[in-house]
Amino acid sequence: MNRALVFVNGHLPDLEAARRLIRTEDTLIAADGGARHILALGLLPSIVIGDLDSLAADDRQWLEGLGVDIRQYPSDKNGTDLELALRYALDGGYRSILVLAALGGRLDQTLGNLSLLTDPSLAEMDVRLDDGVEEAFFVRGRAAILGKPGEAVSLIPWGGPAEGVTTEGLRWLLHSETLYPDKTRGISNELLGETASVALQSGLLLAVHRRQS
Repeated sequence: MNRALVFVNGHLPDLEAARRLIRTEDTLIAADGGARHILALGLLPSIVIGDLDSLAADDRQWLEGLGVDIRQYPSDKNGTDLELALRYALDGGYRSILVLAALGGRLDQTLGNLSLLTDPSLAEMDVRLDDGVEEAFFVRGRAAILGKPGEAVSLIPWGGPAEGVTTEGLRWLLHSETLYPDKTRGISNELLGETASVALQSGLLLAVHRRQS
């Protein structure tokens, strides 16, 4: 199964950095006004989903004219447009999902976007928030981080202690340690090479990887 890329209507700091994340076989999903980023890249979404309150009228007309699937939900829905888009991707069988333009901007939206990734239904999926400059994802068991030497990596316990944390490929290694949410032990580590790994025995760990320009 190919990967799904979900674009939301948030801040995208570097369009060209975001472009480098896209593979030709990816399925592009727009969460409402996130369609503007896909159009700015010169591409088309396979679907636009949401209450469409942030989709520009001209963009909607253009997309409809090209036959793009547009699904509108009531504005008083219980979830965000991103939640709808993630559910669409899950129902479509995608096990790898990249969410773009979901970091930065409004703090409440960023925290809400991160919280969505803690949904137990995503536990067996590879779901990451990424804007080409920074990526954030939750480690449940084991995960890999790909980048360049010197790039920053922070490991943040989420919702409670993360126990049995072991790392490889980072400057300051952890050996079956416990990270606590009220301590900053895992902040601002560094990649030594192009690959690092993080494993834990229990808990939930937010990994944040910031790329160099």
